[in-house]
Amino acid sequence: MKTKINQFVILSLLLVGIVVASTSSVAAQRRGRNWDGYPNWGGSYQLRETALNAGYNEGSKEGRNDRNRNRYRSAQEFSAYDNATKDYSSRLGDRDLYRRYFQLAFERGYDSENPNNYRNDRNDRYDRDRDRNDRDRDRNRNDRRGRNWDLYGQYGGSYQMRQTALNAGYNAGNKEGRNDRRRGRHRDYSDFSAYRDATTDYSSRLGEREMYRRYYREGFENGYEDGYRGY
Repeated sequence: MKTKINQFVILSLLLVGIVVASTSSVAAQRRGRNWDGYPNWGGSYQLRETALNAGYNEGSKEGRNDRNRNRYRSAQEFSAYDNATKDYSSRLGDRDLYRRYFQLAFERGYDSENPNNYRNDRNDRYDRDRDRNDRDRDRNRNDRRGRNWDLYGQYGGSYQMRQTALNAGYNAGNKEGRNDRRRGRHRDYSDFSAYRDATTDYSSRLGEREMYRRYYREGFENGYEDGYRGY
């Protein structure tokens, strides 16, 4: 009799655990699909909702698959994320804006099913950077340095070296900034090999290599921010 009671107690505890786990899972999914908690970059209500829903569904599916296989991948490794056009149609509006919503929801859907501390840290950093650049976007155009090299630092070296480095750095940064703007993400400059190397278009005839790299990086940083803001 005592054995049967013990068995009943154990089974009851297991059932309670299953119910609690299921409830927690549903709650997590509801939090993840709370579109009010996502940024609003414009576009129609239908465009935003369709993109977020499609992106979250795709990300969740891939996250579950990877969790079951005990692995974690970056969003850029998935073709669905790179394309970011599932369920899109021209009647919804701007395609690039749709992709931006889709990719953000994909990342969150993936992480909701396959959490990873490193990825969450990057999301926090991305949110901070995005907020910073939203504020920067509101600045007056006159605050921008753009390609006006007279507004950049003077660290020495020849005129040709400075011009070449600033121009090469700005072009490379602007290109990467525009790419990241389309993908709805903002990265640290050090994430780019071109920024780390900082030697594009450099030759020894220009002068000191390290000084060239210093000008290059300053140009890259400003070019990236301009590209990310759509300039």
